[in-house]
Formats: sequence, structure tokens, C-alpha cells
Amino acid sequence: MSFSTALSGLNAASTDLQTTGNNIANANTVGFKKSRAEFADVYAAGVLGASKTTPGSGVRVTDIAQTFSQGNMEYTENVLDLAINGQGFFGLVDPKNLSAGVPSAYTRNGAFQLNKDGYIVDDQGMMLYGTTPTGNGEQPGALRVDVGKGKPSATTKESISLNLNASASAPVTTPFDPTDTTSYNYSSSITAYDSLGNAHNLTTYFVKDGTTPNKWSVYQYIDGTTDTLTSTPISLEFDTNGSLIKVNGSSSSTKVNLDPFTPTGADPLNIEFDFAGTSQYNSDFTINSMSQDGFPAGDFSGLEVNDKGEIFARFTNGNGEKIGHIKLFRFRNEHGLAKLGNTTWGESSASGPAISSQGDNPGTGNVGTIQSGALEASNVDLSKELVRLIIAQQSYQANAETISTENRVIEALLNVR
Repeated sequence: MSFSTALSGLNAASTDLQTTGNNIANANTVGFKKSRAEFADVYAAGVLGASKTTPGSGVRVTDIAQTFSQGNMEYTENVLDLAINGQGFFGLVDPKNLSAGVPSAYTRNGAFQLNKDGYIVDDQGMMLYGTTPTGNGEQPGALRVDVGKGKPSATTKESISLNLNASASAPVTTPFDPTDTTSYNYSSSITAYDSLGNAHNLTTYFVKDGTTPNKWSVYQYIDGTTDTLTSTPISLEFDTNGSLIKVNGSSSSTKVNLDPFTPTGADPLNIEFDFAGTSQYNSDFTINSMSQDGFPAGDFSGLEVNDKGEIFARFTNGNGEKIGHIKLFRFRNEHGLAKLGNTTWGESSASGPAISSQGDNPGTGNVGTIQSGALEASNVDLSKELVRLIIAQQSYQANAETISTENRVIEALLNVR
């Protein structure tokens, strides 16, 4: 029976060659996981078990097992090229069953792009699964980029840090008049925004007190010299070391609330003005920093994905808005996942269902983080696969030689007279 034994060896070696060859063929396939053929010996046994003198009946293939070790990172310039650093799989929603909103396949190939409808898809049109923010939480399903203008935000805080020259003289003209440059020492301007995103020019004027040393009055006007935000001027007082010690007579805070202003058609502006960092030294008038927290409406400029899988839309106004959250899936037995092709896998009785039916946030729940602008390369090691290829080839040749030898034995028997 050495013929059938050798034939089983040929079949096993052929499977090993095919498995190794498939690994080599997919050495450059993004997200591919290498496989190995696993074997077991075969013995013929009766009711009382196998005899000690039974030579065995060959070999059989027990499994084609995949190895889910981490592949190397290959960096790209595409923000939707996503690599998983650690455990987990991307969930893919079949567009033919979009209403179900649940993954039907899983992958480590993170080469995604936007389709004509704004969905994030792979090269087969399968849609990336995640959650989308809503007014009542997050809605699970296929992720879609559907953004218009970036919302404006009204200015609520303004801050300035500057140095007022201690040797400056009080203005020659009194009282203060924003249209008369001889009635104030210095001025500075900044742009603020209302609730509609309209820009407003805020001009701040600094007037040194002519009677009280180390004291200044501050006035602020909006959009010209008519509308003031300081019906009562703000007072700044400094000590003999040039440090700011009082704002409007208070030493507990450097912040003051300006008078409300209502732009046409917009909500009232209520701005808090902070003078932290302001000094009075015997040096030139210098503005160290000046800022406000409002911004206008903006146009969509691109996407950003962080390591937690959060997707943000970026706008030309510098603002960002969270529009989605990628979820990752893991299984108790990932080796039991069913191979579906196109570097995708499906649930099976061996793998069990995903541990979390709606996925885990990257970086939590024992799943890895996400690297945007990168792809996970195949985990195939070509040098090792070529060694395995030679071993499988030698096994095939040796089993073929066993069959040849069996043929010669049979011929010798037939020639016995």
C-alpha cells in the first residue's frame, strides 16, 4: 500500500506548494495574512486499535491556518489610507444591504476613498462601518462624509498682552475722542465675529492718566468710532515695578465684561476682555499677543482621522467638526474566520460573532489604534516562504520517487516466473 501512502504525500506536498505559492503571490497585497498548511498522519486501526507493526497510511491536510501577525506600516499621503496598529478588523457594510447598517465582512486592508455619494468605501465598493453623531447620540452604520459650510462662532472672549510705555506722557487733548489721535496714546485693532459669522473691527484705545501715576484708561469701539463697548472706560493700575495690580479697581481678576452690542440680524455680542500679561515698563509700546475666540463660516477643506478613529471635517476658518467614528471588531477565535477573498473575512461558527456587535472604539476594548495616511503591508516574509517552497518541492519529489520505486517493485513481481 506504499503507492497510496506516497500519493497522499504528493497531495499534501501539492497543498503545501499551493499555500506557499499563494503567500508569495500576495507578498505585496495590502492587509494580506499569510497561511500555512497543517498536516496529520494517517493510521488504519481496527476495533482493538492500531498494531505496533502498522507502518501508517500516509498523511492528510487538517487545516490551512492563517497567521494574523502585524504587517509593516507603509506610509502614504492619503488621509483615508488607514492602518490598524494592534488587534482588530475594519467592519464593511454591503451597499446592497445598506439599510441593515451592520458589517457583513471584515478586513485589515484600510485603503479607503470617498465614492460619488460621499460614503467611505474600499476598492470593491464596500462601505466602512462606524457611527455618526446625531442630536441624540451616535447612529451606527456606513460612514458618510456629508458636510456643507463650517458653522461660524461668535466671539465671547478677547485677550491682549502688551507693554505700555511707563515714560509716556498724558495726551495733550482731553477728553478722549476716538477721532482725535492727540487724545490717546496708543491703539490696536482685532477682528471679532458675530453669530452669523460677520466680521467686526474692535479697536482698543489706551490713554495715560494725567493725574494718577501708573494708571491708564482703556476704551473699545466696534466698527468705527460711534459704537462703544466701554460706556465707562476700563482702568488699569500698575505698581512701581510695572506689574498690573488692578483692573477696574479689582486685584482679584484681569478680566472685565464689555458692554453688549447687537449686530444687525445677529445675536448680541457679549465679550469678556482679559488683560493678563500686560505690563508698564520703560520701553516701547509692544503688543505681545492679541486674540479672540470667534471665527466666520468656512468652506470644507479636507478630512482628518486621529488614532482613536474619530473623523473630523476641516474648514477654511480653521475649525473642525466631528462627523464620524470608526469602529473596530475583534473575535474570540480570529483563526476561525471564513475567508471571503479580497482580503476580507466573515463570521463563522468557529470564530463566533464579534465580541461587540457595534464594534469598539480604537485604542479601547483590546483593539488597536488607527494610523491615518498609512497602510498595513502583507505579513509575508519572502525569504522564509522561498525556504518553505524548496522544502515542499523536495517533499513532492521524494513522494514521487516513492511511487516510482513501488512501480519497479510491482514490475519485478510480475517478471517472476
